[in-house]
Amino acid sequence: MSAFHDVLFPLDIALGAAGGPERVTQVVTTATGREERNTRMADSRRRWDAGYGVKTLTALSGVVAFFEERRGRLHGFRWRDRLDHASAAPGAPITAQDQRIGTGDGVLRQFTLSKTYGGLHAPYRRPITCPVPGSVRVAVNGVEQSAGTAFTVEITTGVITFTAGHIPPADAVVSAGFMFDVPVRFDTDFLEVNLSAFEAGEIPRIPVIEIHP
Repeated sequence: MSAFHDVLFPLDIALGAAGGPERVTQVVTTATGREERNTRMADSRRRWDAGYGVKTLTALSGVVAFFEERRGRLHGFRWRDRLDHASAAPGAPITAQDQRIGTGDGVLRQFTLSKTYGGLHAPYRRPITCPVPGSVRVAVNGVEQSAGTAFTVEITTGVITFTAGHIPPADAVVSAGFMFDVPVRFDTDFLEVNLSAFEAGEIPRIPVIEIHP
C-alpha cells in the first residue's frame, strides 16, 4: 500500500535538478477566432528531472538505492526545491510575519501553513504540507509565539495547532515564517541507466513529480 516516507531526497542532487511548476490550461478557439481559457487544476504541480544533479557514479548509485526503497512510484518523499523553499524572498531572513495564514476568532485552534504568490490581480495561495522541522515561526498580531509552548506543528501536514491559553483572539492576524519541502514521488517505475553513456557525459532521466494530499 502506498505511503509517504518522511525522508529527504539527496540534497546535493536535488539542488542540481531541472524543473518547476506546471499548470494545465484548456484553450478553445471559437469560430470567430476568440479564445476561451479554463484551468483544469486549482493548484500548480511541480515536476523535476533529478538526472541533471547526478554528477558521479556514487551519486547515481545512491539514487538507485533511494528509488528501490521507495519502490519506484509507490511511496512519496520530501524534495527540496532550490528556487522556492522558504516563506521569505530568496536571500531574505525568515521571520514570523512572512506569510499571513489566517485570522483568529477566539475559538479556532488550527491553521494551515501556506505561501501566497502575487498580490495585485489574482494572488495564488499555495498550501504548504511539508515544513522543515524546527524552521517554523509563528506570530499573532505581530507578536512571535513560542514553539512547543504556544503552538505545535505537524511536519507532514503543515497544520499549526495552538495550545490552550494561546488561541488567537477574534480578528487577530496569524502569520508564519518557515522553510519547506515538496511532497513528491518518482514519475517512473523504470530507471534506465546506460553506464557507458553516463561515463561519456549523458544525463540519465530521473523524473520526479509533486503529489497533492
